[in-house]
Amino acid sequence: MKRVLQLFGAGIKSMHKRLLLGLALGWIVIVFALLVSTWFSGQRQIREVNDTHLKYEATLIAEQVQQELSMRLDSLQRLGGILDPDMVDNATYVHAKLAQNDPLLELFDALTVIGRDGRVVSRWPEPRSGADVDVSDRLYFRFIRSVRRPYVSEPFVSRFDDSPLIMLGVPLEDSSGDFLGMVGGVIDILDGSLFDRLRRIRIGSEGHARILTSSGRVLVHPQSSWILESAPSAEQNPWLDLALSGWEGTALGPTIDGNMALQAYEQVWLANWVVGVFLPREQAYAPLEWFVRHLWLVGGITVLVMLALLWWLLNQALRPLHSLECQIEAVGQGHRDFVDVDTRALEIQRVADTFNRMAQSRRETESRLHDRQAFLDAVLASSPVGMFVYNLDGEIRYVNPAMVALTGYSLEQFRSRGHAERAHPADRDDVADLWRSSLSSGRDFQRQYRYLKANGEVIWVESHASLVRMESGAPLGFVGTLKDITEHQQVAALQRWEAEHDPLTGLLNRRGFERRLDEALADWVKGRVPAALILFDLDHFKPINDEGGHALGDEMLKMIADTIATKVRKSDFLARYGGDEFAVLMPGCGLEQARQTAEALRRTVETLSVEHAGKRYRVTLSLGVTDLHGGDSDSDHPMRRADQASYLAKEQGRNRIVVTDA
Repeated sequence: MKRVLQLFGAGIKSMHKRLLLGLALGWIVIVFALLVSTWFSGQRQIREVNDTHLKYEATLIAEQVQQELSMRLDSLQRLGGILDPDMVDNATYVHAKLAQNDPLLELFDALTVIGRDGRVVSRWPEPRSGADVDVSDRLYFRFIRSVRRPYVSEPFVSRFDDSPLIMLGVPLEDSSGDFLGMVGGVIDILDGSLFDRLRRIRIGSEGHARILTSSGRVLVHPQSSWILESAPSAEQNPWLDLALSGWEGTALGPTIDGNMALQAYEQVWLANWVVGVFLPREQAYAPLEWFVRHLWLVGGITVLVMLALLWWLLNQALRPLHSLECQIEAVGQGHRDFVDVDTRALEIQRVADTFNRMAQSRRETESRLHDRQAFLDAVLASSPVGMFVYNLDGEIRYVNPAMVALTGYSLEQFRSRGHAERAHPADRDDVADLWRSSLSSGRDFQRQYRYLKANGEVIWVESHASLVRMESGAPLGFVGTLKDITEHQQVAALQRWEAEHDPLTGLLNRRGFERRLDEALADWVKGRVPAALILFDLDHFKPINDEGGHALGDEMLKMIADTIATKVRKSDFLARYGGDEFAVLMPGCGLEQARQTAEALRRTVETLSVEHAGKRYRVTLSLGVTDLHGGDSDSDHPMRRADQASYLAKEQGRNRIVVTDA
């Protein structure tokens, strides 16, 4: 193509035609660039617009739910205020009061009053027989009795008719502040007006809203089969998993059916609910796809018209060059030595003269190269190092016997696939890119990578290729070496592992752990990615070393390391920080989840024991838990907090957890 353009440019004397060709090529580039730019910028703008819209919708729904719940709790507060404290246990009195407040059934599906002992005093509009129902074991009753503040419960099943319900409750107290019971408003999840309105929310044709509890139970979903089911796992929808931990924001991720959707999450803090708004990616990008398809059609037609015009122009321009082309081809095939063109075009005559000089120079050069090639072949064949020769087009021309012995491939096999293409799949793209760069720029190729031998064995090799030039400075090709460095790589890999791991337990050592803590702190400072830290040491470990010796202590340390490794996530980092001190770094984790993990570690370790001389030894854990803070300028800050919390746990009696966020 380059030679055709050179001949074409030399044969066009008219500046008009050259400008016409340049404008046509420029138009093709502009059309293509416009289409590509429209697609990518349109995607970005649509994403930004939809993220803003979904964030607004999620915020609006969350605020609406917050207002609805606040209004209902306020109404229950007012209802509790009109009840005589001395008559709270009188079912007839309470039933009459509930009947007088029948308009509240616009907000609730049922009203109930529960006594201090957890028995239902009365329920409206159900009959008075509800007094025989004991709800003292319900979480919402225990919470209100203990905390004495309004509460929105987790979903539960009614003991009257087995329907799924939500309880909104406020405490009842006498003038001295003693607990008398609670007033509750029941909302039916399936048939209640509150949840029915929320289920009917739609975003466009396929977008919808969902509401879940922070524990992962589905309250609102367009498909009724999902009501009260558990939320998808973190692997299925990691953004939802983050939202259940308190995160708010927008994202693009998979839904339960495997399709990608734009998502926005907001928290309803009053009830510990999560509002999620979902818009399928196909719906979001449908207008852009329609526009770009039509733009491609217009651009394609334009390009086709321009190509037809260019073809006609090139056909006219190349006609005087046809004779020169045929003669050059004959020279290339060896049918003639020179070209002889009879033309009045000065440029074409200059091309012919230049070609003749080049052909003569080429014949002389080839003669010298044949002599040098024979000498080079002898040198390469005697070398104990694998060596290869490539031409400037990237075609392999020679491999020496040492290269064949090292790789197991013959020259014919290398010609079908170059040695760079036989790199390990994990390294192949990088090696190929570097080799192409060397071919185009003439720079040396030097790289260490994994190599697939003919027998399937994987070895580490070091390859170095340099450009060889003729006396005139013109490039001739590449000559390179290939050496087996597998043993060196294995030793280096072992040294890297040993530098960051404890030899006894195989866990990270202090150095490896602090590097990962620094990385987590950098993620926190840059993107507010949360992380939690657990630091603990062993209680009663000294008698094991003193009485049973270090071998018994090592046995206990390895047993603890193996056991606690099963209680943390694969993404967590577990380390023996020093002596009998251990640490756990939990990226993407909040304090509550870290506390639960610490509790699991504590319970697990206290069951472990070792025996020596008929005596059984046990240890417990004193654990300190903290998370990353905005003021943490380096890893020493969270480590000091966790260490102080662990020390406090030991002071308070050992075998316990102290969580600090200060």
